[in-house]
Amino acid sequence: MSGYSVFARYYDELTANINYRERAEYFHDIIRKFKTTRENILLDLACGTGSISEEMARFGYDVIGVDNSEEMLGIAIEKKFDSGLPIQYLCQDMRCLDMFGTIDVTICALDSINHLGSLDDVRRTFSKVSLFAEPDGLFIFDMNTLYKHRCILANNTFTYETDKVYCVWENTLDEKTDEVKMNLEFFELQDNSLYERSSDCFSEKAYSTESIERLLEETGFEILGRYGDDTFSPPRETSQRIVYAARKRI
Repeated sequence: MSGYSVFARYYDELTANINYRERAEYFHDIIRKFKTTRENILLDLACGTGSISEEMARFGYDVIGVDNSEEMLGIAIEKKFDSGLPIQYLCQDMRCLDMFGTIDVTICALDSINHLGSLDDVRRTFSKVSLFAEPDGLFIFDMNTLYKHRCILANNTFTYETDKVYCVWENTLDEKTDEVKMNLEFFELQDNSLYERSSDCFSEKAYSTESIERLLEETGFEILGRYGDDTFSPPRETSQRIVYAARKRI
């Protein structure tokens, strides 16, 4: 896991293709599908720069955003000041989550679970979410699939360009562990029209559905649904993202 010191500055620009309103609406629809009572407290785990936190707050949830990156949270807080939404942000490692009370719904979006480097880390995170979940509370998260790691991310290189930065994103796949190491080289345009080079690196690990579902069961969750690529249809062999909906067992 990383603090994303450089990446944080350009995260929103480099993910401008993501429609956060639609993502939030999708999570909201899952919540309404499995909950008959109104939930107020929502935890956005690994909230990053707060884009989904903002949208969930607009749906009326009392949002707590948690992230391990001070740089990401700094941007999230700037958004909060601009929007005036009553979101609370905490800097915490999700493996060591520590809430002030219980949580009605926890969401974890945009493959943040893949940033956990081992099944033990995943277990620790699921256990913490379970510990602070209300009885019958929901846990909704998405993950990149083994297919995406092996066939899409793999050993490929991607480039991104905005008015302020040119980014080279280089992946290296460990075929034995399905871990993709990601090295990002940033070329930032300066006032003197020259570029300053900097870099960031992190990794993502893909896990089998069998392992994830076993850990959910072992940490006190009942699996309600599993969906492919932000739909309400079952995952396919070529799905790049799987979305889980789980409920804390009473």
